[in-house]
Amino acid sequence: MSSKPEGTLKHFGFAFLLALIVYVCFFSCDSHLRHRKGAWQVLFGSEAGEPMITINEPKLGIRNVKVIFVGEKTTNIAQTVVFDVPAKEIPFGRVKFEDLTYLPGSEVFDFFGHEVQLMPHMLTVNKKEIPWKNDEAIQVRTNEKLPAAPEKPFRSQSRGAFGRSAE
Repeated sequence: MSSKPEGTLKHFGFAFLLALIVYVCFFSCDSHLRHRKGAWQVLFGSEAGEPMITINEPKLGIRNVKVIFVGEKTTNIAQTVVFDVPAKEIPFGRVKFEDLTYLPGSEVFDFFGHEVQLMPHMLTVNKKEIPWKNDEAIQVRTNEKLPAAPEKPFRSQSRGAFGRSAE
């Protein structure tokens, strides 16, 4: 018994077409889930000369939550940054960590030695959990800065088996 080449080709073609349809459906569903809640919208500005950020996330109902850095100074003008893709430039401070796999995701910033973390379920400022309250103004003072993390000495030793130092 010999199998016909066109019959085998038909089966492979059908399997390929079925796999392609399933892939496209799952990919579009996953893409929808990743972006459906939208991104963090953060306005970088100042109030009475002191830098501040205003946080909004419309799909989660988070509106006008301000974090004011009392005693700090910045010369940058107001600018809104939408955190929909990684590695966005920000007017002041620095991004320490971001996970934007499923928006709005998580953003962790260092502003003048203060750590501010945006998460869908809560805001943390200097490791203190703060529930989201619309139109709230949170003042962060210079004496509340987190202590600087000690720098780890650089080791250039090669590692042997099981991660032990080769000496």
